[in-house]
Amino acid sequence: MNISTLSIGDEVIFGEIVDTNVAHISSRLYESGFQLRRHLCVGDNEPDIMDAIEMLASHNDFVIATGGLGPTVDDLTARSAARATGRRLVLNEDALSHLKERYRIMGREMLPSTEKQALLPTKISLVPNPLGTACGFIIPHKGCFLFFLPGVPVEMKRMLAETVIPFILSRTKQKTSIETRVLRVLGLSETHVENRIKELARPREGLTIAYCVSYPEVEVKLRGEGDNEARIKELLDTTAEKVREQLGDHVVAEGGETIDTVVAALFRKKGVTLSLAESCTGGLIAARITELPGSSTYFLEGAVTYSNETKIRRLQVPAELLEKEGAVSSATAMAMARGIRKASGSDIALAVTGIAGPEGGSEEKPLGTVFLALAGRSDCTAKRYQFSGDRERIRRMTAFTALDWLRRHLMALPDAEEQ
Repeated sequence: MNISTLSIGDEVIFGEIVDTNVAHISSRLYESGFQLRRHLCVGDNEPDIMDAIEMLASHNDFVIATGGLGPTVDDLTARSAARATGRRLVLNEDALSHLKERYRIMGREMLPSTEKQALLPTKISLVPNPLGTACGFIIPHKGCFLFFLPGVPVEMKRMLAETVIPFILSRTKQKTSIETRVLRVLGLSETHVENRIKELARPREGLTIAYCVSYPEVEVKLRGEGDNEARIKELLDTTAEKVREQLGDHVVAEGGETIDTVVAALFRKKGVTLSLAESCTGGLIAARITELPGSSTYFLEGAVTYSNETKIRRLQVPAELLEKEGAVSSATAMAMARGIRKASGSDIALAVTGIAGPEGGSEEKPLGTVFLALAGRSDCTAKRYQFSGDRERIRRMTAFTALDWLRRHLMALPDAEEQ
């Protein structure tokens, strides 16, 4: 079963926007037991669109195209599809009725130029669009079904789920079961992960293991495929357990979980409260924590103390300590953690100070030097890290490392050893 996608639009091909549509389509197809064969992207150019349609139709059973169904002069998909498949372009009364109803609901006047969205090829089936003005459509051509959907992600996702995937499933004899497992790993490089589980990753019937770096994490993706669903699930469960044994507590999350959701669940389970004092991360850690609903039950306060003055005033960091040790030091990090814990009354507090760059490094404390501190009611510990990369990379790695320290603290795990 061959399925491909086609993205249409100058904004995509010129890199003005990130094409999230193809990633969503690919993942939804994968969940349904299908694998995308290829993806093609063309600009708002009629000959290019026609060539792409003709080429993809001749090599696929289904093609899902997105973009170019709007009312402006550069929206050329419907006309190109008509010409590529030998059809006329006509005013589709059902699509026009949909347009008028959408504008009535929005309480807006429908301009005459908007009717262009109802000019569609003949001999098609409409794909309803409950969220937008442009209907999609399906063209059967040379043994291939061509789907044309709007490029607006929220509209495309709804139409894909409600019409396109059910349509594909109804016309295929898909008997193969596909199951996946994803394990997220932190503190090990992709090479170290592969080396630890290389015996498990040897080619086996019905099982593949792949790696995907989503810095600073490495995702280990297990894919099982076969006719026996129960056997595939058992194979994946067994393999996932063996992967955990080899990678140990570097596995921070699985499936739909993230390190953020794991840490949140631990705080709720333990009934422990948290406060944060951030310098070089500028509130990035607090943002990740508060992005999740229910974080107010355990997260009491976060302070971004960027300057020495605010560290002194807000966190009661002694001026003489800053003068002697510097803002980027273990002593200052611990003073920050103690200060925010005392101010907030939280059970534990985490503080971070460092040099994210691109300026400010020295021979003693080069760019990427970061100190984290964790304070409890009776103790306080600091750690020094040396990260590499640009400012964004250092800040992101710092945030993940801080979350992992919280995870390890709440689970009573040993400190991580970066590899």
